[in-house]
Amino acid sequence: MNTISPTDALIGIGLSAPMFQKLISRPAYDGESPMRVVEVQRDRVVLHDGARQVSARLPPALVHALEGDGLAVGDWVLAAQSSPDLWRIVERVAPITQIARRTNDGRGAPKRQVLVSNVDAALLMMGLDHDFNLRRLERYLALARLAGVAPVVVLSKADTVDDEQLHARRAQARNAIGDATPLLALDVRNAAASAALAPWLIRGQTLVLLGSSGAGKSTLTNTLCGLDLQDTGSTRADDGRGRHTTTARTLRFATTGACVIDTPGLRALRLDVDQTSDLGAAFGDVAALAARCRFRNCRHRDEPGCAVVDTLPPERVRNFHKLLREARRDSMSALEQREQRAQWKARGREAAIRSRAKRG
Repeated sequence: MNTISPTDALIGIGLSAPMFQKLISRPAYDGESPMRVVEVQRDRVVLHDGARQVSARLPPALVHALEGDGLAVGDWVLAAQSSPDLWRIVERVAPITQIARRTNDGRGAPKRQVLVSNVDAALLMMGLDHDFNLRRLERYLALARLAGVAPVVVLSKADTVDDEQLHARRAQARNAIGDATPLLALDVRNAAASAALAPWLIRGQTLVLLGSSGAGKSTLTNTLCGLDLQDTGSTRADDGRGRHTTTARTLRFATTGACVIDTPGLRALRLDVDQTSDLGAAFGDVAALAARCRFRNCRHRDEPGCAVVDTLPPERVRNFHKLLREARRDSMSALEQREQRAQWKARGREAAIRSRAKRG
């Protein structure tokens, strides 16, 4: 069996101990090199081996094999050089973690989309300006927790609000996310942001920046990497939203040696949940309080003695039910979805008939 030494160069691009074990436990191979995906393009990917960056093509057989679970930034692969200027990916090493969402396949059916792989922490970014939205923050928090990735909430644009608003919104965010999740309010353009995030910027660690467009992800990436690597556009004056300056997920290297993955803002964020019970991992407070409900089959709506409704803010309970409905809908077959829509239409017609009868 071939062994791979965990060289300093590979550790520098995020090779973790669990991934190292995967590499050395696979069957022997001939000439392939372990590399990390730092950018995904249409028919090419950009790889890094700790010393250089190369372009590689995706063989059709590999694309077919990864269907539904495509190659993502942060993945580790084994690649072989097929020409002086081009490499070929031979194999994708099964990831340790994946952050994924649900999208549509173009025909209305849910489809899984992997955003990033093999990350240690997720910096969930939300601006303290017009971008401030606690319900959206809960979705991003659920996204990270479902993937088993440690979340860190970063409230950006701290320089754009006064102290009173800063303290109020920080308290609101803390109340929404609970006490266990780290929460920072930062001016992400300032070098002090790197110092505040130092516990998560250890060499060899991989962080992903997630948030809506205009939340400051690219600006923070520039700050952490110590270079003006990317253009950062202004936000719209009317709503403070960004102009989608980042168009691709890209892994870069912070001055501390950590790996930082910048991502475009997500216009829609549906959780990657196969079973509605999986939401318990994202809403731990709901799961813990449910054990104290009077009825074992409590739906946490209007049942008497519901510890969830009696304890949590109404907005959080409503968001939980909204995500629960989405998870149930995504787990339905196409036939079940059509039947459900037919039931909704029938109920709508019945309600309209009753309304006309009352007016008559």
